[in-house]
Amino acid sequence: MAVNRDPILKKCRSLQIDPSHMGIFKESRRQPHGNGRRKMSDYGLQLREKQRAKFIYGVLEKQFRNTFDKASRKSGITGENLLIMLEERLDNVVFRMGLSTTRREARQLVTHGHYTVNGKKVNIPSYLVKPGDVVAVKAKSQSSPKFKEIKEMEVGIPGWLSVDREKLQGTVLAEPTRDQIDTPIEEHLIVELYSK
Repeated sequence: MAVNRDPILKKCRSLQIDPSHMGIFKESRRQPHGNGRRKMSDYGLQLREKQRAKFIYGVLEKQFRNTFDKASRKSGITGENLLIMLEERLDNVVFRMGLSTTRREARQLVTHGHYTVNGKKVNIPSYLVKPGDVVAVKAKSQSSPKFKEIKEMEVGIPGWLSVDREKLQGTVLAEPTRDQIDTPIEEHLIVELYSK
C-alpha cells in the first residue's frame, strides 16, 4: 500500500498550510525562502490547491482522481462534493472525532483494525461513512496506553459528529456541509484544474 512519507512540517511550509490542520501543534523555526515574490501562474495556483488537498487528507493521486470522478457524477457542486467525500473517509472521521491525534495516525490505526463501524471491524481508511454510522474503538484496543491517552485529550468536534469520550465512540449525525469543513482549500481551483 502506497503511503506519503514526506516530512510534515517541510511539506506544510512549501504548500503554505498551518500544521494544526494536520493535527500537529509545533512550528517550524525555518524561515520561508525561495521564489516567494514571484507571481504564480493560474495553473500553479490550481496545482498547489490540489496538492494541498491531497496532503491534508493523506490521499495519493490515483485515489484522489477517482474521488473527484465520483464527486463530479453526483448532483450538486463538484468541488463541494469532493470535499464532503474526503471528509467522510473513515480515517478523517476518526481524526475529527478525536479518536486519534493526527490523520496519519488515524490511517495507521484504521489499517491495523482498531476501529469498528456499526459493530463490524473495518480496516479500510478510504471507507466512506454515512449518517447514522457509529464509529468506535474496538473493545480489545481500549485498554492500550495509546487509547487511554487519547481518552484524556480535549478536542473540538464538528457539528456533524457526536462523540462519547468515555466509550471512545462517535456517531455520524449528518453529511457535513461546506460551512462545517474548516480545511483551507479553495475547491473551485481543483475543479478548474481537472476541467482542462
